[in-house]
Amino acid sequence: MHNDRNFVLLQAKDSEPESKHKLSKKTDTMKESWKSKGYADEPVPEGVNLKEAIRELCKEKNAIILAHYYTEGDVQDVADFVGDSLGLARQAAKTDARLIVMCGVHFMGETNAILCPGKKVVVPDLNATCSLAESCPADAFKKFVEAHPGHTVVSYVNTSAAVKALTDVVVTSGNARRIIESLPKDEKIIFGPDRNLGNYLNSVCGRNMVLWDGACHVHERFSVEKLVELKRSHPDAKVLVHPECRGAVVKLADVVGSTAALLDYACQSPASTFLVVTESGILHEMQKRCPDKTFIPVPPDDAGCACNECQYMRLCTLPKVYNALKYEWPEITVDEDVAREAVKPIERMLSLS
Repeated sequence: MHNDRNFVLLQAKDSEPESKHKLSKKTDTMKESWKSKGYADEPVPEGVNLKEAIRELCKEKNAIILAHYYTEGDVQDVADFVGDSLGLARQAAKTDARLIVMCGVHFMGETNAILCPGKKVVVPDLNATCSLAESCPADAFKKFVEAHPGHTVVSYVNTSAAVKALTDVVVTSGNARRIIESLPKDEKIIFGPDRNLGNYLNSVCGRNMVLWDGACHVHERFSVEKLVELKRSHPDAKVLVHPECRGAVVKLADVVGSTAALLDYACQSPASTFLVVTESGILHEMQKRCPDKTFIPVPPDDAGCACNECQYMRLCTLPKVYNALKYEWPEITVDEDVAREAVKPIERMLSLS
């Protein structure tokens, strides 16, 4: 079930879709049950080609589908744009679409809503939260900031809108190093919520940032032992690691970078085999762009699991994308006062990227 706090932040409006897509009284009644589930729980008509139906709805409704690399392959294939958090934010900021369907986790929907106040933003499932964002409640982070006066507050994009509103500049894994290095060397900095990314940035940027103690439940689980075993089995393979991983894993990397950076490296590298240490959804795009190369997912510590998946990203399924488009629900909204403050550090990030 969806988190009650998030459900308050991400209120689903009962606005009617336009023209022939208006909801019947029966559907309005059913929406009460949808609210308890966090998504439009409606059966897809039998015999419908979901991908074709979704693309047709996009045309009819002037809608765009944005999907993160960590969503399942079918969702990526039906999207207008697939990317990492930075790429998705850029696309949202420049789209002319009336309706944005954000296939990812809730903070991505919030970011779209903040950057596009005149547009409607929906997500397939409100239950698709983010462990990093959840690890950093706004009220606790506010006290943390107040306990360190005189510090510039740098927040990872994997945070709620309320935390972004307390922030001086937002970063992604793709631009964090560049933005940190753009700040004066003697500047005191708070970084949250990912301690692993923060430690990595401290090491490569020569900083001593004060770190919030949060972590991604996916990247925290990667197994050093299993990675070492795979390196022995594939001595010529390049190791691609996301900086949200623990330091012991990062030290074994040939390349450390965002999902987009790892993807670009794999495409350009003469190597033919790669050990991939990030959420396994990225393998879909890697294999799609490089069909002649081999990508091996590094497993987590959990025994019996061959790859490391984000349970929240997997909540974005094709039927839920179809229903989110059809009913234009659940809609993501952000309090106007929060959005007014949160947009500032996001726009600063985009200007520095």
